[in-house]
Amino acid sequence: LCGWGAVRPAWLQIFNNSKGALFFVCLFAFVQGTSVNGLVNVSITSIEKRFDLPSFSLGVIKGSYDVAYSVLALFVTYHASTGGSKPKWLSLGVFVLGIGSLTFAIPHFVTGRYMYGAGFEDTFCLNLLFLPPNLAQLIHGLGATPLYTIGVSYLDENVDTVNSGLYIGIFYACAFFGPATGYFFGGKLLDFFTDIYKGNDGSELTPDDPRWVGAWWIGFVVCAAVAWAVSIPLAGYPKELPGAAEINAKKRSEAHQKGGEDIASTPEFGKTWRDFPTALLLLLRNPTFMLINIGGAFEAFLSATFAAFGPKFVQMQFGQPSGRASTLFGAAIVPGAAVGSVLGGLLMKKLKLKCPGMIKLVMIGGALGFILDFALLLSCPGMSFAGVTVPYQNKLVYCNNRHVYLCVDGVQHQGQACPSVTNLSDTCNADCNCKTAFLVPTCGANNVQYFSPCFAGCTGESADDNGIKRYTNCSCVSTNTTDGSQDAHEKPCPSPSCGNMSVFLFLFFLLMVVTIMEIPAATGATLRCVPESQRSLALGVQTIILRFLGNIPGPIVFGKIIDSTCLVWQEKCGERGSCWIYDKESMAYKFLMVALIWQAISLVGFGLALWSYKPP
Repeated sequence: LCGWGAVRPAWLQIFNNSKGALFFVCLFAFVQGTSVNGLVNVSITSIEKRFDLPSFSLGVIKGSYDVAYSVLALFVTYHASTGGSKPKWLSLGVFVLGIGSLTFAIPHFVTGRYMYGAGFEDTFCLNLLFLPPNLAQLIHGLGATPLYTIGVSYLDENVDTVNSGLYIGIFYACAFFGPATGYFFGGKLLDFFTDIYKGNDGSELTPDDPRWVGAWWIGFVVCAAVAWAVSIPLAGYPKELPGAAEINAKKRSEAHQKGGEDIASTPEFGKTWRDFPTALLLLLRNPTFMLINIGGAFEAFLSATFAAFGPKFVQMQFGQPSGRASTLFGAAIVPGAAVGSVLGGLLMKKLKLKCPGMIKLVMIGGALGFILDFALLLSCPGMSFAGVTVPYQNKLVYCNNRHVYLCVDGVQHQGQACPSVTNLSDTCNADCNCKTAFLVPTCGANNVQYFSPCFAGCTGESADDNGIKRYTNCSCVSTNTTDGSQDAHEKPCPSPSCGNMSVFLFLFFLLMVVTIMEIPAATGATLRCVPESQRSLALGVQTIILRFLGNIPGPIVFGKIIDSTCLVWQEKCGERGSCWIYDKESMAYKFLMVALIWQAISLVGFGLALWSYKPP
């Protein structure tokens, strides 16, 4: 019966079935998705600016979650398979997840007011404040360990084979609705200034300003409270739901012919930790299982990357503010992920797919995803930026093969980047001693943007009727304007209008449908190709492989790739901080090349898994 100790009220027993268990496990997945896969990703750009971090450090923050997840996965899943209460593990996991969410918000509460450029001499270092988010992600990983291993196994054990795929599909759909909430809720919170209660409302800035940092931390506090509430009903579920024994007695094994079924099916196997090495070895020697994991790892590499840096990609390629970029990206990928997850589960149920059919469905999704990856080449023209995308005072200095103007006062070989200082310096601002510690977007009368009024060579300052700072006598602003003005305003220049973003978001929606459609099928194939007694452990082993070969290196590698496309770095604390301006074209091509190569390797892995499978 459902309940806590001696407290087992009759009204609570309406939840004591597979549908009730699915509901609360889905709530766990929803909270985890909201916090880890939604709010963390939405907050990446804000944390980068607020604490002066490069994209590589943000990739490390993302990877910390998977490190902790992987370390515990084997032990938790094997302990659960030896007779431990799976619902109790799930309850403990969601409670720990709440602690992680609260920890993630700590940097906001231990720092002072956000200084967004009031004084260029301020070089207070904030880099150490990326440690609490790292710790939070480790705690997130500890809490989420039971979810996609024990949770999926618990659902599969308590429903028949025909409905298992649908239940898993619904579970993953709810897991993806979590990021939807995180993206939308988090995106809306970014429209509020980060220091809303510290006497600093950021009234001089707007969300369109590159210096704007929104209230990224609020969502994590809310998620902590919700997670702790969900832990209560999960703790009340029994180890086995009513009718589960009868359902499992009717199931037929589809385990790989040489997957150790004869050993794993013995009554005493797997009841103690002495059998752990043998159980692990049986899985590692199962070729179908291992090849499914290898193919899945390369898919996970790309999925983790797009989840971590997708909003940033939209922001850079289409000139959107961080909050709007997060909302738009979430509007594309999360419904696509939910549709794909349910679609995959429905196809498995309607077609009554067995293990080989599930692998084929995964390969179809991968092939379609390979084609849709070319959407990464879509972008919108960027604004003219003096010393970076256009030269100062009409000087034609080509510095690389993408026609990005660099090193206006220096000599640089084609295809090479230049130091940030020489990118922005010119004879018109040579005596100004300008610094790149703070970006102050300044739009000249010639509709060219400058890094700051200092780099625009401005000597006068006033304010217009709207309170926007107006700079005069800007020696770097070209006089080739209708009125010959050399004025500038402290605001970003408007980006050219472009319809490519809508096309990109639609194609990315389709990409998410076909990619996530693979997950229920791949999970089903994993559960079917191993003996029933090893399914929880198999999901634990799979978790480690996917994390260490996919989720962990993905954001870190792509963080380095993004950093390699930086044109102008922040210089602060005597060291390089976050990137101010990126080479959009280089970023898109590098994203695409890695996506195509990894997608192709994934297809090969699943193809070999299909070839190696031998039914019992």
